[in-house]
Amino acid sequence: MSALAAFALASALHAGFQLSVTVIVYPVLGDRRDEEWRAAHAGHSRAIAPLVAVVYGALVVTGGLLVAAGPDAAGWLALAGAVGALGLTATAAAPTHGRLTDRDDALVSRLLVADRWRCACAVGGAVAAVVAVATGG
Repeated sequence: MSALAAFALASALHAGFQLSVTVIVYPVLGDRRDEEWRAAHAGHSRAIAPLVAVVYGALVVTGGLLVAAGPDAAGWLALAGAVGALGLTATAAAPTHGRLTDRDDALVSRLLVADRWRCACAVGGAVAAVVAVATGG
């Protein structure tokens, strides 16, 4: 399997994961009442951490292989989408999660906005990766 094909698969996995978080997981978490927040947020964090490690790990490893292989323009665009999503996670989503020990509507709103942007990056990157594979990248 080529580095591009492996990265495209990892990007598709990442996009599916991110869409699930954006469309299902975060809306349910965001609807929790004040008295439910701590337990719900802690449970979410524990449950999702192993999946994040696998998905992001696959994206980073295959992305590194793709960079080493020398991607075409669509491949670089796909990598940019992944880097955007990972960057938003590191600079916006993860720090906001860390501050959400108690429910804070402003922080929940900030988390949801950051999440929508990283979803857009993940889906855009996956589309670009599929285009790169389809065009012989």
